[in-house]
Amino acid sequence: MTRGCSAELLDRILTEHPEFEFVQIALNYLDWNSQFVQAGACYDVIRKHGKKVVIMEPVKGGGLSMVPEAVGKALCEKDPEASIASWAIRFAGSKDDILACLSGMSNMEQVKDNIHTYQQLSPLSEEEQKWLTEDIAGMYRAQGPCGNDFSKYQGLKLYGVDVPAILEAYNVCQLQPDPGFCCDNNYLLNQVAEKYHADFTQDLGRQSLIAPDGTDVTDEVYVAYDWLREHTF
Repeated sequence: MTRGCSAELLDRILTEHPEFEFVQIALNYLDWNSQFVQAGACYDVIRKHGKKVVIMEPVKGGGLSMVPEAVGKALCEKDPEASIASWAIRFAGSKDDILACLSGMSNMEQVKDNIHTYQQLSPLSEEEQKWLTEDIAGMYRAQGPCGNDFSKYQGLKLYGVDVPAILEAYNVCQLQPDPGFCCDNNYLLNQVAEKYHADFTQDLGRQSLIAPDGTDVTDEVYVAYDWLREHTF
């Protein structure tokens, strides 16, 4: 399992430990280009090493079955007969070298929907996969409190971690059915440990953050950072 592991670190682990037969990662269309989760980059690393993939979080803890209204409308317009969750299940099932896909379900209706999707799996085309990871994922993030444009914060780092990545993770968490149980919460801790060589138990001190345009963004960034730190599990 690579909870919170960057693609760079994963590459090093698999290079040093070729005995591993498979790797379990969070993989879904929302996390595919995520700066923290790096699902796409981690998937590519695993395949580069010739290993199999076990997918967790294909529906992102239910967050890709109960999507923002604008996202649901776009998915339904694309295919009125498909359930919202089936798009995420099909995305995971369309990838190569998948050993297993672990999808948590809360009721019998969800079990039946997932089984139906896989029994009659119609793999997504490359165009459809790109549409999900770029257009739909972008639309999804845009519904959060921080929006989807973090260009204002480019180049800023907090404890060695890119500020846009911190804001993106916080933003996505707030859109989940249970924000405090979103796997994005855990990636910050590991990024601080990997990039800053420290952990949350240490007093890291408060850093001032000034955006390239001269705006002091310290307080707003710490809202995201402190929330992610508090909800790490």
